[in-house]
Amino acid sequence: MSTFARSTFNATIYSAARPTYPPQLFEYIFKYHRAGASPNKASFERGVDVGCGTGQATEHLRPVFNEVIGVDPSLGMLETARASFANNHSGTGKYSFVQGSGEDLRTAIPEDGSVDLIIAAQAAHWFDWSKVWPETSRVLRKNGTAAFWVYTEFRLANYPTLTPLITAYAQGTDPLNSLGSYFQRPGRTILERYLVDVPEPREDSDLEPLTRAYFCEEGDAPSFLPQHPTILPTLMRTRMRWRDLLTYFRTWSSLHTYHEKYPEDLKRPDDTRFLKEDLESSSGADDELRGGDIAVRFWKDLREGVSELSCDIPVGAEDDVLIEWPVSLLLTRKQ
Repeated sequence: MSTFARSTFNATIYSAARPTYPPQLFEYIFKYHRAGASPNKASFERGVDVGCGTGQATEHLRPVFNEVIGVDPSLGMLETARASFANNHSGTGKYSFVQGSGEDLRTAIPEDGSVDLIIAAQAAHWFDWSKVWPETSRVLRKNGTAAFWVYTEFRLANYPTLTPLITAYAQGTDPLNSLGSYFQRPGRTILERYLVDVPEPREDSDLEPLTRAYFCEEGDAPSFLPQHPTILPTLMRTRMRWRDLLTYFRTWSSLHTYHEKYPEDLKRPDDTRFLKEDLESSSGADDELRGGDIAVRFWKDLREGVSELSCDIPVGAEDDVLIEWPVSLLLTRKQ
């Protein structure tokens, strides 16, 4: 997670390129929250987003809660979130962004028992749970809810046979063709394993045992999930241009770390596959489509794979591709 806190990490590009969360995910969480109180008595006074980053999940709390607080250790992320909310929403009293972490929320939330819902989106795999669970219990009101989730490795929804290629790039160890060794561990491993390694709150805690839900389709559920898991339809799915998929790849912390170790990779000559067609059809900056670094090579490997599987499907930089991400969700509430 420290990669995102570095001054060299571009939070604005990160915000623009990262996938957004579907409303159905929040509906599922809010339904769980309502079920913890007597009918129509669930409180929606204060919501908190821990590890809020640029505020992509925080945005979904704003229409529902009277007060929303985003917490993140990265000042760059917080500045981007503040600017985004200031540009898109009038008034500032309803939301605030504070530097902090899930392990220590006393700066952001000094009051005990004052939070109705605390969420963490794409941050829970970094947590020290021996500290996060006590802090979660401290800040939640009675019947308050904690909802922590991650999205795991992306997939090309219509081309499941290309998933091994994606896995080799994201989790492998080949220094020429893989970024697996450049993610921060064990956090990334916890994410790749759908949060199954996240421990339960202590038995003497006032937090209920975890409810675990996996939005990944029955046939795609990995074998390491707990027995009799709750498997639900995939929610996180979007169409994007191939060029936008490349921009998404460039937000990966592992790529940032890889290029710190191998800056010469950025000086490789252009990968000429698709390049002529891309430049002729480009509606954006040509420089974004050039190069031969590891991200470009992987991007073009995927496009080549789709072309081989479906020769009539266009894979130009401006053409669309359907992307999906499995989501693992942890839920608990304060008794």
